[in-house]
Amino acid sequence: MSETPKNNENSKQKQLEQFRVNDANKKLTTNQGLKVSEDGLSLTAGKRGPTLMEDFHFREKVTHFDHERIPERVVHARGTAAHGEFEVYESMKPYTKAKFLQDPNVRTPVFVRFSTVVGSRGSADTVRDVRGFATKFYTEEGNYDLVANNMPVFFIQDGIKFPDIVHAIKPEPHNEIPQASGAHDTFWDFVANNQESAHQVMWLMSDRAIPRSFRMMQGFGIHAFRFVNDQGKAHFVKFHWIPKLGVHSLVWDEAEKIAGKNPDFNRQDLFDAIEMGDFPEYELGVQIIEEKDEFAFDFDILDPTKIWPEEDVPLKIIGKLTLNKNVDNFFAETEQVAFHPGHIVPGIDFTNDPLLQGRLFSYTDTQLIRLGGPNFHEIPINKPVCPFHNNQRDGYHRQTINKGKVSYNNNSMAAHTPAPTTEEEGGFVHYQEKVEGSVVQARSESFNDHFSQPKLFWNSMSPSEKQHIIDAFSFEVGRVKDKSVRQQVVDMFANVDLAMAAEIANNLGETPPTAEESTVTKASPALSQENTNKTPVGRKIGVILHNGFHDAEVKDILQRLNLAGVAYEIISDKQGVVTGKSKDDLMVDHTFSTTDPVLYDAIYIAGGKDVNEKFYKNANYFIMEAFKHYKAIGATHDGIAWLEVNQMIESPGVVEGNGKSFVEKFLQDIAKHRHWDRNVV
Repeated sequence: MSETPKNNENSKQKQLEQFRVNDANKKLTTNQGLKVSEDGLSLTAGKRGPTLMEDFHFREKVTHFDHERIPERVVHARGTAAHGEFEVYESMKPYTKAKFLQDPNVRTPVFVRFSTVVGSRGSADTVRDVRGFATKFYTEEGNYDLVANNMPVFFIQDGIKFPDIVHAIKPEPHNEIPQASGAHDTFWDFVANNQESAHQVMWLMSDRAIPRSFRMMQGFGIHAFRFVNDQGKAHFVKFHWIPKLGVHSLVWDEAEKIAGKNPDFNRQDLFDAIEMGDFPEYELGVQIIEEKDEFAFDFDILDPTKIWPEEDVPLKIIGKLTLNKNVDNFFAETEQVAFHPGHIVPGIDFTNDPLLQGRLFSYTDTQLIRLGGPNFHEIPINKPVCPFHNNQRDGYHRQTINKGKVSYNNNSMAAHTPAPTTEEEGGFVHYQEKVEGSVVQARSESFNDHFSQPKLFWNSMSPSEKQHIIDAFSFEVGRVKDKSVRQQVVDMFANVDLAMAAEIANNLGETPPTAEESTVTKASPALSQENTNKTPVGRKIGVILHNGFHDAEVKDILQRLNLAGVAYEIISDKQGVVTGKSKDDLMVDHTFSTTDPVLYDAIYIAGGKDVNEKFYKNANYFIMEAFKHYKAIGATHDGIAWLEVNQMIESPGVVEGNGKSFVEKFLQDIAKHRHWDRNVV
C-alpha cells in the first residue's frame, strides 16, 4: 500500500533529521549530496593540462552560478558601449594567420563594451572596481571577441573558484548590502583565505580601480593565448589596449562625490566625446613569447594572477582602435551584446591557463539563460558580417528560416552540405599540443608564488600612488566589522611590503605584522601611471564667469584651449547668457547648482564685476575643491583675486596671468592631470 502524502512528508522529514549535522561540522557536497574532496581545483589532464569536461562538480557549480540572475549580467551588469573600427599597422603574418591582422589597408568593424564588474545595472560608474573592456571584431572569418579588463591579472587561478570570488564581493546575501563595493566582511574574508588574490587586490587598491574616463583606461586580455601562423608555428601572446590620451584616474574623495553628483559620469564622458567628434583611440599591443621559452621566466606564463613584465617581454604595438559611433539603441546593442573568449578565428588559439579554460565553458552557458536560448548569435549586434551555415535548428528566438528537409550531417539529400572547410581553405583547426598526465585535481607548483609580483607592483609605484594604496586598504578594510578578518588581511599583505602593512595596521587599530620583509627589489616602471602619456587633449574644464568679465581676452583664451583639444563649459549664477565688459555674450552651460567641480579636469576663473556674496562663495567652493583634488587652476583678471585670498598663488598647478603665455602654461598643467607636490591640508 502506498503512503499518504502526509506520511510521505513525515518520512522525508525523518530522513532529513537523520542526516542533519551541526553547522560547524557541515561537509561540502554537490547538489545531489555527493561529498566533494576538492573545491579549489578543476579536473585537468596533468598539472599543466586543459580542464576536462568530465569534471561534473565544476560544471554543476559554474552552471548554477551562471544562471543565478536574470535578466542583467551576473557580473559586468553596469556598462556602456560604442562602435568603431580597427586597423593593423603592419602584417603580423610571421606570428598569426588571422586575416584581420594582415593588411594595414583593411578596417575591421568593432563593438566595444566598457563596464564595472560588481555593481548592478543601476549602480554608479565611479565605484572602486575592476573595469571590463570587451571588444567584438566583426572579421571576414567570423567574430573574434577580445574580452579584457583594465587590470592585467585576476583574483583566482582556476575557473572553478569564479563563483566564490563573485559571491564574496557581491552584496552580502542576508541584507543585500553594500552595492558595488568590496568594502565589507565577505570580500576581505575571501581575500585573506585565498591568497592567490594578492596581486589583483594590489591593483584594486590602486588608482587603476577609479579611472578618470573609459577613454583614459588600459585594457588587458589577462590570459596567455596563442598566435598560430600559416606554417602551424605557435607563439604565446598577451593583448594590451593602450589609450592614446594616457592612463589617468580620479582621487577617491572625488570618485565618491561624483557617484552622487553624476552616477553616469564615465558613461556620459564617452558618449559626449564621440558625439563631439573627439573619437577615443587605443593602440593594440602584444607581448609575444616563443614556445621554447615557456619555462624561461621566474613566473609561470600561464598563471592568470601574473603579468609578463614589459622589461622581460617587450610590448609590440601592432594596431589602432577608434571608437567613432554611439549606439542607436542601448538595450538592443549594449545590453544584448554577447562576448565570449571562445569566439576566435584561425590564427588565434587557447592555452591551458586554468581560468581561461573555465571561461570557455561559462560564457556560452551564461548567454543561454540571459538571452533566452542558443540563438543569441542571431541578434543583430552579435551577428557576424560573414555568412554562417550549419545544421543547427530551432530553439528560442530563432530568426533564420531554414528551407529543405536536411538538418544533419553526414547527408546525401543536400549533397553533404554545409560541408567542412579544410585548413588550406581557411577552416579552423585546433592547435595540436601534446598533453599527457594523470587525471588529477592539482596545479603546477609554479603557480604557488602569490607575493613576488604584488611586491613588484608595489615597488613600481610612485610615492603618491603608494599612499593612495595605503589609504584604499585603510578605507576598505576599515569597513570590515570582523576584527579577525582585518588582522588576517594585515598579516597577509605583510608578505608584500612590511612597512605598508604596518601603516595599514596602525590605521585600523590592529596588531602590526611581524613577517619577514620581502626580498623582491625588481620594479616595472610601465606599471606606474606617472609614466603614462600626458596631454591636455580630451580634458574638460569649468569656466567661472560673471557679468562684466574681460570678454575679448576670455574668448581668445577659450578658443586657444579649444584648439588644443580641451572642452569647456561656462558656469555662472544664472542660466541664459553672461555678458562681458564690451557687451559680448557667452552662453551659460551650467549654474553652480547644476554642476560641480568634481566633474571637471581643471577650473578657469575670470570672474567679473560686482560679484555678490553668493556668487563669491560658490566660485570659492569650486576653486577649493579643485585645489584639494590636485587639479590645475587658472585665473585671469578679476579671477586672480580668488587665488590671492585663498593663498594659492605660486602653488603647483595654479596659473595666473593673461594672453598666450597663460594659455601655454595652463595647458601644460592640465596635461599633468594632478599636481601631487601641492601642499593640500
